[in-house]
Amino acid sequence: MKKLLKAGSVFFAVIAAITVLHVTVLSPMQADASSVRRGSSDREIIRQIQTKLKNWGYYTGSVDGIFGSQTDAAVRYFQRKNGLSVDGIVGAKTAAAMGLKLKSTSSGSSGSSGSGAYTSNEVYLLAKCIYAEARGEPYIGMVAVGAVILNRVKHPSFPNTVSGVIYQPYAFTAVYDGQMNLEPNATAKRAANDAMNGWDPSYGSIYYYNPVTATSQWIYSRRTVVTIGKHVFAV
Repeated sequence: MKKLLKAGSVFFAVIAAITVLHVTVLSPMQADASSVRRGSSDREIIRQIQTKLKNWGYYTGSVDGIFGSQTDAAVRYFQRKNGLSVDGIVGAKTAAAMGLKLKSTSSGSSGSSGSGAYTSNEVYLLAKCIYAEARGEPYIGMVAVGAVILNRVKHPSFPNTVSGVIYQPYAFTAVYDGQMNLEPNATAKRAANDAMNGWDPSYGSIYYYNPVTATSQWIYSRRTVVTIGKHVFAV
């Protein structure tokens, strides 16, 4: 009897060890809350990814919430075009470039900026552009300039990242005349955070210009939305 009990104990110990091993091996394969990749099961966020990629022309498949080979290829295409690491994984940087907020990005690299899916580097870059383009303008006008940049990120006619929009050739005077190299002040950084947190005093504008210094006649054909300080904001 003692031998049977001992044998039974060994048997259950082996089963328990196999169970632990099984869990240990499988756990890393579960979807990380901070990234979405091929095989992930969060259908809602996958649908959002597919919808954005489809709207921007990267994806031609069905918006079905299944991260398969087509979605993987579309993510890689998007990453390649936007200067991101091409791995097919929608992590913090790729999600930020798409304008998406993953489950854990709010407590990620953005630190105390409170700017959701945007990284601290993107907040800083936006602050630099705001400072270069709109220092001396009313605070609301500085936020509006930041909002225009973010509105372009979401617009299908422009690049899909903050850096892509800012460094698009001839998009902003401050980039090619060197003012982008100036260090942004605290006000510009606060304006960048406010814009990234959703404040849009431009009311969806994707252009702004100073009518006193603007040399392009084309810009005057755009519909004016609001004027703040020296800048006219338009769509």
